[in-house]
Amino acid sequence: MKKYLFLVVFCLFVLSCDKKSKVESAVTAIPMEVKVVRFDKIFFETPPQNLEKVKKEFPFFFPLGNDNSVWLNKMQDPIWRELYTEVQKKYADFEPVKEELETLFKHIKYYFPQTKTPKVITIISEMDYKNKAIYADSLVIVSLELYLGKDHKFYQFPNYLKQNFEQRQIAPDVVSSFAGRKIAPILEKDLLSQMIYHGKQLYLKDLLLPTYSDAEKMGYTPEQIVWCQENESYMWRYFIEKEMLYSSDQKLVPRFINPAPFSKFYLEIDNDSPGQVGAWLGWQIVRSYAKNNELPIADLLKTNAKEIFIKSKYKPKK
Repeated sequence: MKKYLFLVVFCLFVLSCDKKSKVESAVTAIPMEVKVVRFDKIFFETPPQNLEKVKKEFPFFFPLGNDNSVWLNKMQDPIWRELYTEVQKKYADFEPVKEELETLFKHIKYYFPQTKTPKVITIISEMDYKNKAIYADSLVIVSLELYLGKDHKFYQFPNYLKQNFEQRQIAPDVVSSFAGRKIAPILEKDLLSQMIYHGKQLYLKDLLLPTYSDAEKMGYTPEQIVWCQENESYMWRYFIEKEMLYSSDQKLVPRFINPAPFSKFYLEIDNDSPGQVGAWLGWQIVRSYAKNNELPIADLLKTNAKEIFIKSKYKPKK
């Protein structure tokens, strides 16, 4: 009996690998050339007398109501100039990032054939960590000042945020923004709906970033992923026993969904836990659903949370 089960599992594994290899072969064959515009360089290297020319070419970066003195001061301000210098040190050669984004956009084209290939524009902005990379239909805007490395001297942020200020996080951040355009908005207010919504976003990273680790997709350290795996059953039992899944208590969102230094079980494990464990559990539910239900990714992203949960047959590992 054990020998039979081993053969079944082995055959399923081989079939899964074969399917993945066929997908990756098809993705590789997709022609792709991504145009990158280094607006950060254009802006800071433009002579002040040519500012109007830059404003005309990139009007979406110059909101109405701001006098030219605002932009001229920014061009010449010592702190902004120092930040620009640091960005150029890190990204003098943008080719590695461009190649990563081209691979990402090939995957997007494979799973979403009607999607336009966007132009990538790099900028230096106001360190808005909630909008590090923005996918806006025909444009992807990347704020390079937020990808200088977690230990950079300019960062006055808590560690749980800084750990994702790395070059390797550019593509995952682009997918997060892209996902917001593809996933049906949350209509229900219960915790399960929040978990599944973020789980869909992370599952999309499984498909679009197949060479990235779970830690990179989640924005965790490898140790935080291990913690979730080792405590999956315990966390799930906690959510069930506390009747949280269908609760509409909005305090649960910052406790278990939003980025945070740790999750708030109000137990001794809090200090060891990473933030967003509800999103991580939602990811495992969506993965289980995808494994047990064959349907296109576009349809999965539209499927409501309750149906995904019921049909997922999710059972945490013990």
